[in-house]
This record gives sequence, structure tokens and C-alpha cells, in this order.
Amino acid sequence: MAARQSRMLPLGTAAPDFSLPDTAGRLWSLQDFTAPRGLLVAFICNHCPYVKHILDGFVAFAREYGRKGLGVVAINSNDATARPEDSPQSMARIAAAKDFPFPYLYDESQRTALAYEAICTPDFFLFDEALKLVYRGRFDASTPGNNKPVTGIELRTAVDALLAGKRVEHQIASIGCSIKWKAGNAPEWA
Repeated sequence: MAARQSRMLPLGTAAPDFSLPDTAGRLWSLQDFTAPRGLLVAFICNHCPYVKHILDGFVAFAREYGRKGLGVVAINSNDATARPEDSPQSMARIAAAKDFPFPYLYDESQRTALAYEAICTPDFFLFDEALKLVYRGRFDASTPGNNKPVTGIELRTAVDALLAGKRVEHQIASIGCSIKWKAGNAPEWA
């Protein structure tokens, strides 16, 4: 399992817009997320062991912080031809099985991953109420096999600071599986 580290998109970057379908075919864009306290954009997928490792914790986190006014959306940008387990049908199954409290969108063209400069799964981008980037990085230090508990402490600390109107002080890159790019789509920085 070759791990990749996330790219550190500059803080203050405006959230790139998107128009992507969820697992039921409904189109979502950035404007559909009217969370009063901020928005978390998470790049995940179905097959990645790093995502599988934190998924239950992430779903619980999204449910908890959604009640506090944080919007959450998850995006899968993997090439489903190369990774059939990341197909929209498989996305629908896992979203239902895990009772996702957020939309799970499919970025078939991979343009959204490119716009966010996402490299790995999982990769988290936290935006304030003005949709300016305040945190980019990991959920916590737990990875498959390192015996650290899944707590979400890194992301929790960032969101708690945002909700308290404070500056997010720490920025720790995420680590995970590389996005599975379609032929000709991989950027030079991936």
C-alpha cells in the first residue's frame, strides 16, 4: 500500500465550485451547502484502507458537528473503471450501510479533485462561513496498522477553533491512497 501525503493548498483559498451528482443522481453545487458555521469538503472513496480505517469515526464526527452548524460533503474522484469498487453503485451501498449524514458525490471528470488539489484519500478541506480555507489535512494520526486510536482530534481541533471564532493554528497533511486518476488527468503535482 503506497501512501501519499496531501498537498497543502494555501490557507485563505476560496472553495472551488462544483456540480456533482450524489448516489441518487441529484446534482449538488457549492451553493447548496448553506451551513452557517463553515463547510468541510472530504475526498474519500470506498476501497482505500486509510478511509476504511477512519470511516466510522468520520461519520460520527460529521453527525456531531453537523448539529453544531458545520456543513459536510464527501467526494469520490477515483476512476471507477480502474477501481470498480469506487463506482456510484458501490458508493450508494456504502452510504446506505454507514448511514452517511452528508451527501456523497461522484467526481467522474476529476475536475473537482484538480480544483481542490486533492491528492489522497482521505483528504480534508475546512472552509469558514465565507468559504475561505482555514484547514487542510488529516483526520488524526491513526492509520491502518499504527495502533493509534481513531479520534478525529486533528480535525476536531480545527473545527472547534473555527466554531469559537479563533484562528486554526495547526496544519498537518493527510496521508492515504493516491487518487486513481484517469489516463491523462493526473496533474504534475500528484
